Amino acid sequence: MTQIPIQKEVIDRIAGKNKIANPGRASIREMRKMIQDVEEETGVRFVKMEMGIPGLPAPQVGVQAQIEALKSGVASIYPEIYGTEEFKREATRFVKNFLDVDVTPDCCVPTVGSMQAGFASFLTLTRYDAKKTKVLFIDPGFPVQKQQCRVLGIEMKSFDVYEYRGDKLRAKLEEELKDGDVACMVYSSPNNPAWFCFTDYELKIIGEVANQYGVVVMEDDAYFLMDFRKDYSVPGQPPFQPTVAKYTDNYVLMISGSKSFSYAGERIALMVCSPKLFNMECPDLARFYGQTQLGRALIFGTLYCLSSGTAHSVQYAMAAMLKGANDGTFNFVHDIREYGEKAKVMKKMFTDNGFYIVYDKDMGEDVGDGFYFTFCYPGMGSVDLLNELIRYGISAISLDITGSLRQGIRACVALVLREQFPDLKERLEKFHADHPF
Repeated sequence: MTQIPIQKEVIDRIAGKNKIANPGRASIREMRKMIQDVEEETGVRFVKMEMGIPGLPAPQVGVQAQIEALKSGVASIYPEIYGTEEFKREATRFVKNFLDVDVTPDCCVPTVGSMQAGFASFLTLTRYDAKKTKVLFIDPGFPVQKQQCRVLGIEMKSFDVYEYRGDKLRAKLEEELKDGDVACMVYSSPNNPAWFCFTDYELKIIGEVANQYGVVVMEDDAYFLMDFRKDYSVPGQPPFQPTVAKYTDNYVLMISGSKSFSYAGERIALMVCSPKLFNMECPDLARFYGQTQLGRALIFGTLYCLSSGTAHSVQYAMAAMLKGANDGTFNFVHDIREYGEKAKVMKKMFTDNGFYIVYDKDMGEDVGDGFYFTFCYPGMGSVDLLNELIRYGISAISLDITGSLRQGIRACVALVLREQFPDLKERLEKFHADHPF
C-alpha cells in the first residue's frame, strides 16, 4: 500500500507509451497490457477485474483426452472442418440434455472459440438475403462483437435492453426490426456485463419477433449454466437452461468451452444452427459462395476461409468433457460455482465502501452472483471512476464500451484470488476515505 494511490503522472506516461489516449475508455486487451506495464514499473500487484479469463484449472477429463489424441498422431492430420464424429455426437446429446432442444449432428460444428463462431455468423448471415445487411445488438454486450462487425464493414443497430424487460421488449424489438433490413440480432444470457438473465417469457418474445420479421437470433451462451440461482447441472432433467431455441427455428447458438469448461486456452466452442436454418436455401448466397444452402456456406465457405477447421486435439478434449457431462460422470457446474461465491464476497466489499451495484435487479429479483458484476460510485462517471481506480491498483472496464447507457464499471471475479481479498478490501477502504461524499 506504500505506493497507493499510484501517481497519476505514472499512469498517464505508461498509457501514452501504449498509445492509449484515455485509460477509462480503453478496450479490454489494451487495459490488460497497460496494467502489466504499470505493475512492472511500480511493483504494485493489481486486483485485475478487466478481462473475462477463467480462473480455474482445466478439467482433467479434457486434458487427458487431448493428450491421448496427440499421442495417437492427430497433430499431423488436418481436422475435418465440420468436426470429428465424437464431437458432433456428444454435442447433439449435450444440446438435448441441457437445453431440451433436438438438433442433428450436422448442425453442431466446432469453432475456434465463440469469437470465431460470432465472426463467421455475422459474415454469413448478413449475406444470405440481399435486403438484410444489418446486425441488431441487444445491449449491453461483449464489446468485441461490435469490433468484429466494424472490421467486416457491417452496419449495426443497438439498444440497452435493461429498460425494456418483460412486456416492453416486444414493442422495442418491433420498432428496431420494422424496416426489414436486420439480418440477425445477438445477446448473451447470462448477460455480459450486467449478469441479468432473460426469462422464458422474454425469450419467447424474442423468438416470436424473429419469426415475424425473418431475423436470425444469435444466442451467445458464453456463460452456459452459470446462472447459479437454479441448478441446471443434471443431464436430461428439468430445469433446463432457458433458450430462444424453444421458440424459433431461426437461431444460432454459440456455446463456449472457455468459462463453463475452463478450457479457454485451447480455443474451442460449439456452434449450433437450427436444422431449418442449416438446410435453408438462400439464392443470394451465390453472390459470395459456391453454396446456396446456408449451413454449408457457413462451414465450407466462411469457416474454411477463416481457419480450415478447429484444432484436432482440442475437439477430442471437448468431446470427452461433453460426454462426461452427458453421462453424468462430470458435473462441470460444481467447480464453476466458485465464481458466484467470490462475487458475493466481492460485491459486499464494494457496497460496504460506498459503491453501489449498477445492474442490481433481474425482473424484480436480485441479479445473481456470477462471473461479472457492475458497480459505480456516487458523483463519478464511468471513465473518471475507472481512471481513479487504476491509481488504487484496481483494473476493470468501463460500461461505456459495452453499449450500456448507465454509468459504471464491469468487474470480472475470475482472476481475483481469494488471497487478494484483504488487498481489495484495504484499497477500497482507502478509496472511500479519499473520496468522501
